[in-house]
Amino acid sequence: MPQEITRNCRRCRTAFEIGTDDLAFYAKVEVPPPTLCAPCRLQRRMINVNHLNLFRRKSDATGATILSCYPAESPVKVFEQSYWWSDAWDAIDYGRPFDFTRPFFDQFAELHRGVPCPALITDYLHDENCEYTNYSGRNKDCYLIFDSDESRDCYYSYTIRNSRNSFDIYRSQQLELCYEVLDSRVCYRSAYLWNCESCQESLLLSNCTGCKSCLMCCNLRHKEYYVMNREVSRDEFLKLRRSLAHYDTLEDACATFNEFRKRFPERAMRGFHNENVSGDYLVHCKDSQLCFDGLSLRDCKYCTQSFAHLSDCWDCYGGGEGELLYECSNLGYNAFNLRFCSLALNQIRDLTYCISSWNGSHDLFGCVGLKKKSYCILNKQYTKSEYEALLPRVIEHMNKNGEWGEPFPPKVSVLPYNVSTSYEHFPMSKDQARSEGFSWLDENVKDHQAQQYAVPQEISQVSDDITKALLACENCHKNFKILPQELAFYRDIGIPVPRSCFFCRHQRRAAQRYPRKLWNSACSKCSTKMLTSCAPDRGLAVYCDRCFSDALE
Repeated sequence: MPQEITRNCRRCRTAFEIGTDDLAFYAKVEVPPPTLCAPCRLQRRMINVNHLNLFRRKSDATGATILSCYPAESPVKVFEQSYWWSDAWDAIDYGRPFDFTRPFFDQFAELHRGVPCPALITDYLHDENCEYTNYSGRNKDCYLIFDSDESRDCYYSYTIRNSRNSFDIYRSQQLELCYEVLDSRVCYRSAYLWNCESCQESLLLSNCTGCKSCLMCCNLRHKEYYVMNREVSRDEFLKLRRSLAHYDTLEDACATFNEFRKRFPERAMRGFHNENVSGDYLVHCKDSQLCFDGLSLRDCKYCTQSFAHLSDCWDCYGGGEGELLYECSNLGYNAFNLRFCSLALNQIRDLTYCISSWNGSHDLFGCVGLKKKSYCILNKQYTKSEYEALLPRVIEHMNKNGEWGEPFPPKVSVLPYNVSTSYEHFPMSKDQARSEGFSWLDENVKDHQAQQYAVPQEISQVSDDITKALLACENCHKNFKILPQELAFYRDIGIPVPRSCFFCRHQRRAAQRYPRKLWNSACSKCSTKMLTSCAPDRGLAVYCDRCFSDALE
């Protein structure tokens, strides 16, 4: 039985433990134990992913102006999706022999910069009127939604599923006519919800289920006409609800509610139908530790933001329907035995150090942009016997250079650090990023223009002219517009027009969630020892599952 070991992270120097379960998994996938701690490994996985930022640039295939998740300054070729997925080109043509006089990561970085990338990651053949989306698919009439699927008439949202006519949503599903909702499901005509289920005609709720026509309430179950957890008449509710169509009144109500929420206990871990798990926002998971935002995990560890079943996986970000995966991001749909891969989807197996591998590919090492290929190293085609003879030599060469078992270094990434998903969860200054080998994209503040429309406080006083004007974000001063369908939505549900841009609104929503980190704690009521993502310095009462259920009203 392997013995637990302790190491200091070679990046941040923090001591971290490598348990016996970790060592058993590393032996199974035939890699050495990591030299980076879990947070630093997660940061590295996300440097090749850009969910939220879109740029205008030229296609390197046709010269047409296209929308892309890669800025023009990025050192990579980009094709529009229709061309990238066509038979007009083949990534195998970029193949090269392995050079045993040079490090593998240097050779891979050159290959990655040479092989064209698809401009966006979407299921564009099944999308309809969804040009401004990314890492999303099977949507219709959506704008600026990301990491989202099966939705219609939705705008400015991140990680939504099966939703309709909703705006500014964060990690929620089955919503209709909703606004500013986080981590909720099956809600209708409601706004400013946190961790709610089956609520309707309500505003400013936290941890509520089955509530209707409620305002500023916490931890309620199946209530109607409640304000601040107190039953009121229908007329009193409607009067208060109408007042929230005024911008300053709504802002004051949000501030009051944020203080009111602190009186109520928080649940140590959000989720349900779990067995022997640790983390947060887990559903139908079993025997999985230190995982966050996961669905149907089995025997997993350090997995984050998985959208479907994963089994026997370590250190994965944004995966689903996979087994025996290690140090991978944004992959799945029947994936098996993958190591150090990003963007690998649809019937794939036995891939190592690959980016953008698709549709039945298998037995690839150090490849980029291959579809339906097998037995390739650095995109060069080999026979099965040639591949099997060469691969051990490549791994031995990497071992000698200290590369084998390490995640992709910064020099491999073709994204500026402040454009990647890493920046959102692990922010660094420009100088810090560059000192670690990451690139950086400077913002051109000269593009900012003065606001062209004075937005009234009351939504009823906002004219159609606002849809023809540029607004300026009150936080970052970037320009944004109000779309006609967006204005119609605000009028319909009685919500003021926002004063900040989508990106600032998204960051505000993300900041309202607890971090993907666990602290040792004890239940504030029964003193049971537990792990929670609610930091002790927040000063909140945190209950175990049993005590939290008993405390619900």
